[in-house]
Amino acid sequence: MELSAIQLESIINEAAELGAIAALTKTGTIKPYLKKSEAFKAYGRNRVEHWLEAGLITPRKDGNYSAAWRLDRIELEALSKSIKILQMTTL
Repeated sequence: MELSAIQLESIINEAAELGAIAALTKTGTIKPYLKKSEAFKAYGRNRVEHWLEAGLITPRKDGNYSAAWRLDRIELEALSKSIKILQMTTL
């Protein structure tokens, strides 16, 4: 499979953004986890629910019973960017 210059540029940009997000989470500038409702707002409810059902992302729970679900920000971003890149390369 051959990539065009535009596709390669897109892959590099997405990787750079993901690296920046990883650095910001490691320094504590942004939270490493999102609540489920925050993920719905950022990525779309249907998309996040599909990812959860398909086992593409792993929910984490802080405690028992009514504890909030958390989703790893890097996991969400990596999946979102991977899908974006895949869609671009199949056009």
